[in-house]
Amino acid sequence: MKVLIAEDATDAAVKAADIMEKIIREEPGCTIGLATGSSPVGMYKELARRCKEDGLDFSKIHSVNLDEYVGLEGTHEQSYRYFMDTNLFDHINIDKANTFVVKATGDIEANLKEFNDILDNTDIRIQLLGVGPDGHLGFNEPGATLYDGAHEEELDDSTIEANKRFFDSKEDVPTRALTMGMGNIMRAQSLLMIIGGNKETAARKLLMEDKIDPMCPATFLRLHRDATVIIEKELAERIGY
Repeated sequence: MKVLIAEDATDAAVKAADIMEKIIREEPGCTIGLATGSSPVGMYKELARRCKEDGLDFSKIHSVNLDEYVGLEGTHEQSYRYFMDTNLFDHINIDKANTFVVKATGDIEANLKEFNDILDNTDIRIQLLGVGPDGHLGFNEPGATLYDGAHEEELDDSTIEANKRFFDSKEDVPTRALTMGMGNIMRAQSLLMIIGGNKETAARKLLMEDKIDPMCPATFLRLHRDATVIIEKELAERIGY
């Protein structure tokens, strides 16, 4: 596992965009795995700038996203389809027909089958990851059992609490989500995690401890053959890294 220390969130975004750009330029028809949340927003803005100003070409790129809230239509302002459109896809020359964010309304079983079929037949060149305060990846919550494939997950209260800032109230936060499984994530050729802010617990377990802990799914990055973690300097210093 490679660790890069960024001066701040802006530097982390640039470092992450550099890694993504290199892959996109070298493999212009590849599939990239994408994530939502606050961590990747700066990187998405930087990639959009490079598309507009530097000719970074997404026209043949395919994408697949980690997860989606159950019960939110893609037009809902807090859905992850809406997030991806407004933070990245609307600002680059990607064909939205080549982007996949699982539908999480209607027939959930059928939606999961479609998600798993796509993942089973897709070679993800690089999977972007954020991390929850409790160490979850995608919506793979801490627990004695982690899942290999895409599945429906009940969200921990800590996850709901962390995400309530995006909704009018905690009661409005969805309590379930569809998510890639840990196996789907680990089968990507490369992993790229951006971590900063208040993620001390997850960062400490990932970088300062030596065990693989299902109670902190982020620690599974230690097992991957090509994982890069970009951590903000202030957070690195707080955990003594």
